[in-house]
Amino acid sequence: MAVLPASTNHQYRGANIAAWFLLLSGFLEVVPGLIHYFIPLPAAEQIAGLALGHNAALVIGMFSWTGAVQIPFGLALMLVAVRFRSLVPLFLLLNFLERGLMTLAAWVLYPAPHHPPEAYVSPVSAAVLLVFFLLSLRTA
Repeated sequence: MAVLPASTNHQYRGANIAAWFLLLSGFLEVVPGLIHYFIPLPAAEQIAGLALGHNAALVIGMFSWTGAVQIPFGLALMLVAVRFRSLVPLFLLLNFLERGLMTLAAWVLYPAPHHPPEAYVSPVSAAVLLVFFLLSLRTA
């Protein structure tokens, strides 16, 4: 039994640039995931600008947990872009949902006096993902 079924690329009718953008999105998900998982202390202090104080273990654990989610999701995005293109619209929509929820949390539900770089990137990413999602739905 194979881990992966046969490729579905021949079934994809959307814009090829949408699939390539999904591949880039996957890469841009994996890289921060690796940072969050393998070097959470510098990421929390230097990149996110958090003062860890007595909650250092909790913050580092949360960064590692986030990375543990980002790495497989990013790999899935890349796999879909390369091998299972019939799923490109779905995965662009899921990525849009992720970025939209991150934006909502950072700016509306739980605004903080300091925002890490991702809080500024997520709204832009959500908008761009929506454009590529729409491109993935058009028939070539």
